[in-house]
Amino acid sequence: MTTIDYLNAASVDAFVAEIGFAFEDSPWIARVAAAQRPFASRDELHAAMVAAVAAASDFDRVALIRAHPDLAGRVAREGRLTAASAAEQAGAGLAALTPEEIERFDRDNGAYRANFGFPFVICARENTKATILAALAARRDNDRATEIATALAEIAKIARLRIEDAVS
Repeated sequence: MTTIDYLNAASVDAFVAEIGFAFEDSPWIARVAAAQRPFASRDELHAAMVAAVAAASDFDRVALIRAHPDLAGRVAREGRLTAASAAEQAGAGLAALTPEEIERFDRDNGAYRANFGFPFVICARENTKATILAALAARRDNDRATEIATALAEIAKIARLRIEDAVS
């Protein structure tokens, strides 16, 4: 665990190395937020990172969504998730699915991805496999703009929890 004081004093590269993981495979967000230092709290750090996403281009925001793996997908089954994603998916019960549940996740994730061009994102730590499947089905009918906004809000929740775990 690191501290706000350390992050405030660290070089940009060290800052990114410590907190860049908060937004899945998108260390550019930490690099942008580093320019906003010093932060008085984790909340200020998180707000700066969320602001970096909000100020980014549509292309970069969609790329951030695309950086997330399918929930209970092939990457998870092959053990290629980031440590944070693996723990979050396991906590939601996605690491111990029946063959039927795997088939349903694959089918529903595929339909969602075909509809929107990016993976379904939800804060797994705030959900169970049942609520994730229900949200996946419900959100499939949203329009693209609504789904982009929803996915980014879920990503902000994921990042907040990761920051809370990593920074004191």
